[in-house]
Amino acid sequence: MYPLAALDLLEYQGKQLFAGHGVPVPEGRVADTVEGAVEAAEEIGYPCVIKAQVQIGGRGKAGGIKVAEDKAEAEEHAKAILGMDIRGPRGEGPFTVHQVWVERASNIEAEYYASIILDRSAKKLLAMLSTMGGMNVEEIAEKDPDALVRRHVEPHEGFGDAQAAALASDAGVAEDAREKTAEMMVKLYNAFNESDATLIEVNPLVVTKDSDVIALDAKVTIDNSALFRHEDLADLEEGFIEDPHEQERMAKEKGLTYVKLDGDIGILGNGAGLCMSTLDVVAQAGGAPANFLDAGGGSKAEAIIDALTVITSDPKVVAILFNIFGGITRGDEIAKGIIEASQKVDIDLPLVVRLDGTNSEEGLGLLADADLPNLHVEKTMLGAAEKVVELAKAESS
Repeated sequence: MYPLAALDLLEYQGKQLFAGHGVPVPEGRVADTVEGAVEAAEEIGYPCVIKAQVQIGGRGKAGGIKVAEDKAEAEEHAKAILGMDIRGPRGEGPFTVHQVWVERASNIEAEYYASIILDRSAKKLLAMLSTMGGMNVEEIAEKDPDALVRRHVEPHEGFGDAQAAALASDAGVAEDAREKTAEMMVKLYNAFNESDATLIEVNPLVVTKDSDVIALDAKVTIDNSALFRHEDLADLEEGFIEDPHEQERMAKEKGLTYVKLDGDIGILGNGAGLCMSTLDVVAQAGGAPANFLDAGGGSKAEAIIDALTVITSDPKVVAILFNIFGGITRGDEIAKGIIEASQKVDIDLPLVVRLDGTNSEEGLGLLADADLPNLHVEKTMLGAAEKVVELAKAESS
């Protein structure tokens, strides 16, 4: 299944959201300069933690989380972390650190894992809790499957004190922390519902030596289609969010349907079904799609120009595939859009075009007459997919 458009919050933005819903979080300040980080550390007091703000896991192992015992260490760590590039545990990225979160250090007694997610297959919310915090959920499930307790939330019951208490008990939470852990789970569930989230993950959820339970991390994903209901989210401090949604915001402004993926082949189709099929065929041919872009069923030349502008703004894209079937859409309009875009947009990438349906012959004739450099025409979807994968591999080698 391909991902739906969503807004991923940075850690500190997630904690701002948590705080607004009564979820206990450590005191902290965000900073985008070394001086700002040191000032924040002085205000919060020592020891404090300097944390890289990037949308990726494994920050600690990459050197992006450091404890500062005094002003000199705060300055040293901020200098080291700001501007560093961090790759994820599976090679994602690199993501450049533009901001740090300076947070009061916590006196940790135990680390738990907690999450509320939308389980699309079950069409229910899923609450998860484990006393094996500090590692990712896959590691927990692999090391001890029984340690990760999962409970679907029945819509007619909701998730209140009774359900949360049962979850905490089944997870083996220490008795002296069980009540506050259950309270935390209810608050996370309420934050999830009230913000139209699709994921809330806290890892670690910590029990302090004073027996307080606080969210030491915050991973939050909000359903983009519900943002119009949440003016409060606009009040979160504006943070630098790395690439994943830059193109999505641009596409939204231009009235295009776009979802960013992890590959290097730009995809443009007309109609969601054709786009999905194109992604599958490219993957079958050995390629990795960089996006899902549906230019719409009645795509005009201007829409093609806009679509190419969005796709080429992604630096990972090394080749582009147009897969257009003309119904309402006319092949000659698509061809005109490609030709105009080549004059208005700096496209130094190979383009593979497959046109079929209404006015496709006229469109192919226009493309032939234009004799655009680095443009390749294929008759079938599979042929086009195989060609763009070949070109992408050549560009990457």
